[in-house]
Amino acid sequence: MRFDDDADLDTSEVQDVRGGRIPGGRATVGGGIAGVIALVLGLLFGVGPDQLGLTSDGADPAATSSSAGQVQESCLKGQDANSREDCRTVAVVNSVQDFWRLEFGRRDADYTPARTVLFSERVGTACGTATSAVGPFYCPGDRKVYLDLGFFGDLRTRFGSSGRPFAQAYVVAHEYGHHVQDLTGTLGRSRDGRRGENSNAVRVELQADCYAGVWAHHATTTPDGSTGRPLVTELTPADVRDGLDAAAAVGDDRIQERYQGRVTPESWTHGSAAQRQQWFSTGFRTGDMARCDTFS
Repeated sequence: MRFDDDADLDTSEVQDVRGGRIPGGRATVGGGIAGVIALVLGLLFGVGPDQLGLTSDGADPAATSSSAGQVQESCLKGQDANSREDCRTVAVVNSVQDFWRLEFGRRDADYTPARTVLFSERVGTACGTATSAVGPFYCPGDRKVYLDLGFFGDLRTRFGSSGRPFAQAYVVAHEYGHHVQDLTGTLGRSRDGRRGENSNAVRVELQADCYAGVWAHHATTTPDGSTGRPLVTELTPADVRDGLDAAAAVGDDRIQERYQGRVTPESWTHGSAAQRQQWFSTGFRTGDMARCDTFS
């Protein structure tokens, strides 16, 4: 996966608070928070939001020596995205949102952008306070994606994925799939609190995988706002395999087998490895969000 070296990165779409803190809002934990926050990792273990590090008080993380704003200072061009992990995340966010703006416009709808917040260890959100243990997630309360870049290392060391650039891009695009669901009204279907292989929670996650695939299909043809040329200049079959590998690595069955030694489909919240690969592939093959109806 490569980006146009000369493209200008739009760092306004990413809020970098690593080493710093941001304020968090209040949220009601219990009946809904676990359902409305889209987690790549946390709820696969079947634990409650309090155990994941989400609290209802919205307290600020403890202040530390701030290094906030790294991406604003260092991630200026596409060439930076080709050499730095955090800048690559900025570029993926830019590309994903460029695509969804165009796609919503094509459907005579308005796309509301969502910022990605890069944090370390602990962060306040409108959905409560979260720690890095939660994994990447989307908070509908403030319409932001939250990501500790350390999760990309976890993909390799804890889940057995390659963790290479497009595996990381898949994670980001999946979370923006939840933002698309929030804008179109389907994200709320996961709020019924049910789990299991046929639950709405699983269907919501699989649809987000499909939307990630739809973006990937169009990534090398979506024009960048600053140059009119695609920000993503190269996406190889090996890159796509890395994305599929990451999708499988965070399948419920793979994680349950690895960490509890048995597979319990009745507790699934995200879908099996095969399902996640299937729906990403559907999106990538067709490039059509209408083909991502996981609820039918």
